[in-house]
Amino acid sequence: MNRRWWLKAGALALAGCGVKSEVSEKKPDLFQQRLFVLPDEVKHLPLAKQMQARGFTFGAKTFIRIFKKDRFLEIWQLRPDGEFHLYQSFPICVYSGELGPKLREGDKQSPEGFYEVGLNQLNPNSRYHLSFNLGFPNAYDRAHGYTGKYLMVHGNCVSIGCYAMGDEQIEVIYAIVQAALRRGQLAVPVHVFPFHLTEENLKLYSNHRWYEFWRMLKPGYDYFEQHHVPPKISVSDKQYVVSPPLGEERRILESKGSLFASKD
Repeated sequence: MNRRWWLKAGALALAGCGVKSEVSEKKPDLFQQRLFVLPDEVKHLPLAKQMQARGFTFGAKTFIRIFKKDRFLEIWQLRPDGEFHLYQSFPICVYSGELGPKLREGDKQSPEGFYEVGLNQLNPNSRYHLSFNLGFPNAYDRAHGYTGKYLMVHGNCVSIGCYAMGDEQIEVIYAIVQAALRRGQLAVPVHVFPFHLTEENLKLYSNHRWYEFWRMLKPGYDYFEQHHVPPKISVSDKQYVVSPPLGEERRILESKGSLFASKD
């Protein structure tokens, strides 16, 4: 894609992540305290070497989870045992809105649900350093008439519907996602939850307006918690449907096969 396209897309993306007068901003003190600090013996290494030193592979299949209340983005990667393992939890600098899904353009709400990121959703020329589009609205959102566009995970520490990770962190997150996609992964799943969807946590929100929505998300959360493999997500009758991964992807995982996606 050419430079002109990215400049146009970057301007339009301001509708999704806002301009400075309207964004949520977070003081960096607590955010800085929560940043992951690499051991001295590996922090000077290139990212691929850092990952290797911790038992991970740059370019391996990748899965992302976001938890609003806890303000963390998790990156999980496939290992030779056929399961995804937590590589790192990145503190979210800021998101906007409250717990619950995004409903309409301009509501200043960060989305929740099941999304996917492909190569064409990466933006190396973002106003917010680097970014990737979550793919909102997805099939579920569209079925419910939810509107909005350019909902991103990006750098910097300002947001009006996006998840802002800070510049240093987005460089790592972006590089890992890009490497997985370039190695053949068709899309990186991104599951966005309000909090960890345990029964104990859900009981605390039993009277919340979005309780039933979160109940619908719970099978997707539970499947990964149990199997450490992202489930297949589809939409039927305006509801998310969670099922085991199918086809070649499942055969690869069950046979503890390649860390990388096939490009065939």
